[in-house]
Amino acid sequence: MKTVANTLGVARSNLVERRQGHHRSRGRYHKNDDDVLAAQIRKLIDQRPSYGYRRITALVNRQRTADGKSRINAKRVLRIMQINHFTLESHTGRRPGRTHDGVVITLRSNMRWCSDHFELACRDQQVVRVLFAIDACDREIVAWVPSLFVLDFDCGIISRPCNLAV
Repeated sequence: MKTVANTLGVARSNLVERRQGHHRSRGRYHKNDDDVLAAQIRKLIDQRPSYGYRRITALVNRQRTADGKSRINAKRVLRIMQINHFTLESHTGRRPGRTHDGVVITLRSNMRWCSDHFELACRDQQVVRVLFAIDACDREIVAWVPSLFVLDFDCGIISRPCNLAV
């Protein structure tokens, strides 16, 4: 047995236990008052669902200190939260890809609008611009405005306004 253990680089006691078949998993560590702490942690998480285990530990320790009890370790709080599935979803920093198929959907009318414009060239060399707003739910044109304004992009001002009868 010693030669086999030395060859494999393991302890003889490990080989004996495996040979006898008494190998069993110990499971997670559990203290007697973990259920009491889990209930206390659950109350705090219900009040503040965005708190992680560090903030919850601080709140639990603040309550325990006020009650004259000893403080508990943050790793213990984390273990209790993990066993009871109280932990937050871990942040990976990656955002899920957004597939945009060009369709804008809203549940009710008057919630979201889209705007667009087009230009019409006139015979007298002027350009009529039509601006309009569309309700994204009904696909109806909410408002539209024709204009003969010329936008000076260098200065950012509107010049030469004209009245257009519609």
